[in-house]
Amino acid sequence: MKVLCFGSLNIDYTYKLDHFVQKGETISSKELNVCSGGKGLNQSIALAKAGADAYHAGAIGEDGRFLLEQLEEAGVNTDCIKVLSDVRSGNAIIQNDTSGDNCIILYGGANQAITKAQVDEVMSEFEKGDYIILQNEINELRYIMECAKQNGMKIVLNPSPMNGKILELPLEYVDYFMLNEIEALQILERENVLNLRGEEIAKDIRTRFPNAAIVLTMGEAGSIYVDSNGIVRQPAYKVKAVDTTAAGDTFTGFFIGGIIKGLNVKEAMNVAAKASAIAVTRQGAAPSIPTWEEIEHLKRLLQQANIKVN
Repeated sequence: MKVLCFGSLNIDYTYKLDHFVQKGETISSKELNVCSGGKGLNQSIALAKAGADAYHAGAIGEDGRFLLEQLEEAGVNTDCIKVLSDVRSGNAIIQNDTSGDNCIILYGGANQAITKAQVDEVMSEFEKGDYIILQNEINELRYIMECAKQNGMKIVLNPSPMNGKILELPLEYVDYFMLNEIEALQILERENVLNLRGEEIAKDIRTRFPNAAIVLTMGEAGSIYVDSNGIVRQPAYKVKAVDTTAAGDTFTGFFIGGIIKGLNVKEAMNVAAKASAIAVTRQGAAPSIPTWEEIEHLKRLLQQANIKVN
């Protein structure tokens, strides 16, 4: 069984700051790191590090060839990535403050140059039962979803960054929604005026899309999984965050990777929580994603500290 991540590939420029820049303000950065990123690339690396047979499809400019090397070093197949000569690679300007929080400006670049011909070529390599993971940083998402549905693939959607384009997609095709509370409320097209809890929001998404499994991440409050069999609750592991940039992507990759490896939902949620906890203790996006061995090491450390782990 193969898993295809059809998604973005970015060059990340991360600036270490005391605080996020304000309107009209000029501030100095303590540090600048340039590394690989993009939600698609991050999730592909997490999938591969979780042990999945991971493939990535997308597009880069000539300036992004090192992104191919990053993917390949992690064990991701890059045969479905186009290198374009007439457009730059996508990039992200990331502000990272002293508390580990971040804000991001995206430039689409080659990520917005996907063609239907490329989609057709990529989809010919996959079949019924394979998984496809999508985010909202590339174009032609509707066509990709239609082709994946025709192929009988399992469709995983992480609707981030959330905007009106997501609501125009055939969301009824989705088998797994991977999203946070804000994204869930936006898909439901309502504000949280009733101050609903995460579990209630997840149930509402499940009611809206009864054929899908819902994975709702809630930061320090942990995560929830809802499907026809009920609810699985996963607490977050408490760590000191340094950079939260790839936390959600790491969670997505290890959860789906765990499911593909044969873990049950409870096990996959727990592995994903451990992986994202490790990721936020490190700088950068893709470089922060741990290996399966590191997750096992974390489990041993927690057991030695007499902290209960599943």
